[in-house]
Amino acid sequence: MALTRLIARPLLSSYFLANGTQDLTDAPARAKDVAPLADMLAPALANATPDSVRVPTDPVTWVRISGAIQLAAGLSLAAGKMPRLSAAVLGATLVPSTAAHLRFWEAGDSADRKAQIVQFTRNASLAGGLLIAAFDTAGKPGLAWRAHHAAHDARREAALVTSKVKARVH
Repeated sequence: MALTRLIARPLLSSYFLANGTQDLTDAPARAKDVAPLADMLAPALANATPDSVRVPTDPVTWVRISGAIQLAAGLSLAAGKMPRLSAAVLGATLVPSTAAHLRFWEAGDSADRKAQIVQFTRNASLAGGLLIAAFDTAGKPGLAWRAHHAAHDARREAALVTSKVKARVH
């Protein structure tokens, strides 16, 4: 593993480890910000899932779920275990978290609004880093490249076998 990845992954995950811990330890207070988003998303998710899946409606539960996911994916990214999946999962948790906590467009106080804009842009920067990490193949061919070349190799082998069979028949 490259030294830059060895250093960058734990640095990138540090925010999510801290945020996930805070979500778990201070869920009731953080749920106040999440309530409007949870009230909007929970019914949509309930309609999109099978009846056997129970979708939570309590904002505290949503905060705890997000915190647990951020901790697990953050630890995985920091350790370099499934880093692409971990980065994608962290990115997926960042979007609703940002939408719930940093609604700067609703902030009236200019100092509060400015602070929220700074935090919003920090989260946008984190999303960019996660996007890079999610598609980082560490110099190895990605799944799409391998699938394309495997199909190409299979077609070439099939053509060789077909030409050998035709040569034997004639």
